[in-house]
Amino acid sequence: MKKEFIFVPHKPDVFQTGNRQVFVLTEQILESLTKQAFSKLSFTFPQEHLENLLKIANDKTASANDRYTAAFLLKNAQTASEGTYPLCQDTGIANVFSWRANSFIADCNEEAVISGAVENTYKERYLRFSTFCSKSFFDEYNPHNNMPAQIMLFTHSAESLSLSDEQFRNEPHCRFLFCAKGGGSSNKTTFLQKTKACLNETAFEKILAEQIPALGTSACPPYKICVVAGGLSPEHNLLTLKLATCGYYDGLSDKAEGYGAYRDKNWENKVREIAEQTGLGAQFGGKALCCDSKVIRLPRHGASCPVSIGVSCSAHRNLDAYITKDGIYIEKTVTNPADLPGFEAAVGLLNSEEKAVTLNTADGISANCKKLHGLKPGTRVSVSGSILVARDAAHARWHELIQQGKTLPEYTKQYPICYAGPAETPPGKPLGSFGPTTAGRMDTYAEELHSRGAALVTIAKGNRSRQWKDSCQKYGGFYLATIGGAAALISSEYIVNSKIVDYSELGMEAVRLVEVKKLPAFVIINDEGEDFYE
Repeated sequence: MKKEFIFVPHKPDVFQTGNRQVFVLTEQILESLTKQAFSKLSFTFPQEHLENLLKIANDKTASANDRYTAAFLLKNAQTASEGTYPLCQDTGIANVFSWRANSFIADCNEEAVISGAVENTYKERYLRFSTFCSKSFFDEYNPHNNMPAQIMLFTHSAESLSLSDEQFRNEPHCRFLFCAKGGGSSNKTTFLQKTKACLNETAFEKILAEQIPALGTSACPPYKICVVAGGLSPEHNLLTLKLATCGYYDGLSDKAEGYGAYRDKNWENKVREIAEQTGLGAQFGGKALCCDSKVIRLPRHGASCPVSIGVSCSAHRNLDAYITKDGIYIEKTVTNPADLPGFEAAVGLLNSEEKAVTLNTADGISANCKKLHGLKPGTRVSVSGSILVARDAAHARWHELIQQGKTLPEYTKQYPICYAGPAETPPGKPLGSFGPTTAGRMDTYAEELHSRGAALVTIAKGNRSRQWKDSCQKYGGFYLATIGGAAALISSEYIVNSKIVDYSELGMEAVRLVEVKKLPAFVIINDEGEDFYE
């Protein structure tokens, strides 16, 4: 789909030096562009992403869970577009890439201006502060501002100029790529230091067949899967992968010529085939894991052939922008998804959902485990009442208590534990955007928690390890998954109230007690050790 851009008549300053016009990127224009970009990408999607979800929701050959999840994500997009709750709880690390023609200069410290604009936008729009900085090699703190941003500024090369959107290639311009990269998709990056031996069809397909299923379901499908083979250095390979997942190479030639990179569309089809064969689907079964793929081949050193695989998911939001002599052009996003053809029919699936098993956490963990006993993986449940919200940092604190011979807080045994780290709370709302984070990161704590009667019911997203599954079977535990990538909708319609009960200094990772009402979830692992993803 050809990108559309919105024009903002904010012209750069200009002066003449000899026969050359020079355009000046002022502090005001850089600040304005950065704030607009991160506001747009945090609350709205490009049309192509929404159309991929519509295809799944309206595909009668897709599984019921696939279609339900896609409908839920579409309704989430509509909720977020209203501007209060961001699309995802993980509003991500801010990445800014820029390629500037030599006819553009800056009259300010570009990196400092962009960084300041990012910081202000995250505060003003109640986005999440996800970064942790070091006090020492092992000790960390949350700076409560999401800083630092990752900013990379380049001059135009022949390659970067040719990859600019067609309407801008033949005039001086400065290209920007803004990205909010979530942890779930970042954690799915794989880097393999291979050699010439992998450059044959059998060997390369074997690599993909091993690595693509290992992506699992913890990032928020549908994915774009990108693969890069070659590179003059490991860093060259990984930067290419990063930009590929952001859409930078979508216009790359599919012809192998010269010294540059090229796309291989045959292998792109193969990636999608392998992804569909995994059966992991759009979180809860089916065939919709991968809606798009890019496979890029780079030149390489004769002694090595690095291979990397990465994903762009619903928590990985990108936006293109350009500055020309006339002003700013920002990639268009959909401000009212309900206007898209087929939207109402797709979202209507949520009204005809199959009957869910209801859980009330006020009944206590033992009663909830009895109600869950006998339910098969894939069964839909509805959770109401208070749930404990805790993730990586809180689990590490509990682990330290156990190592010190101390008892766990009683709350770890009283409520289902949901792994989440909400966005900042908008005025007048009980909580900011709230959705599940990756379950597998907490798997190492299985034995020490379950054996103490803690975390017997957990709620998160994605598949879990055999360690957790075996522990559930041993101690009578259950793992439920709720829909990832739908944090605006969950906060808007399913959160009643929230309060911090421990470790407030951890910011978004503080332990909270959150009251939910009819939160949809699915049984993934039951107390018999049955696993939906196996």
